[in-house]
Amino acid sequence: MINKIARSVADALAGIQDGATVLIGGFGTAGIPGELIDGLVEQGAKDLIVVNNNAGNGETGLAALLKAGRVRKIICSFPRQADSQVFDGLYRSGKLELELVPQGNLAERIRAAGAGIGAFFCPTGYGTQLAGNRETREIDGKQYVLEYPIHGDVALIKAERGDRWGNLVYRKAARNFGPVMAMASKKTIATVHDIAELGTLDPESIVTPGIFVHQVVRIERVATQAGGFKKAA
Repeated sequence: MINKIARSVADALAGIQDGATVLIGGFGTAGIPGELIDGLVEQGAKDLIVVNNNAGNGETGLAALLKAGRVRKIICSFPRQADSQVFDGLYRSGKLELELVPQGNLAERIRAAGAGIGAFFCPTGYGTQLAGNRETREIDGKQYVLEYPIHGDVALIKAERGDRWGNLVYRKAARNFGPVMAMASKKTIATVHDIAELGTLDPESIVTPGIFVHQVVRIERVATQAGGFKKAA
């Protein structure tokens, strides 16, 4: 019997190894798998490469993972904001490597990994430092930069509902990077608020099929306020 429901966050994260590339969902404060990030801090894996939309806010979530010294490199689009003091301190002191990627490129590089695409040409970044020394090519009179996929060893994502086969349904903007990260990783761990009985999820509403999901953890529903501060619902 296929049953991908993990007993706890700790059980779901137990196999993550040092040096792993971890894709973490979330956009702003929407769809952040906070419980899984906190669990990863407790789990203890180090020298991680983290792929995320930003580099953490305040002192919690991804910022807490950075502060714990577990991350060697971060690949993201928006590393700095008003409350990115943890990232700022680590980066300026040379303790954290940054690969800055335009957000469209980031999403497409992750999607390409899940789709089995070896590389692709994209116009964004041409003629800037972001292009680095990568190959460029003129296509139909326009210049493009060669981009490579971003593969993950594990993806940590947040969904709204799931079943024991791992089928996932998201809530509005909380979907963001979740579907492409699930496809791009060797292992996907998802938190959900509700566990549905098999057959009760509308097949037309399932965004991430269970074939891309390895473990599902049920978490309590917590209200998220602007700025990332949380309080009990």
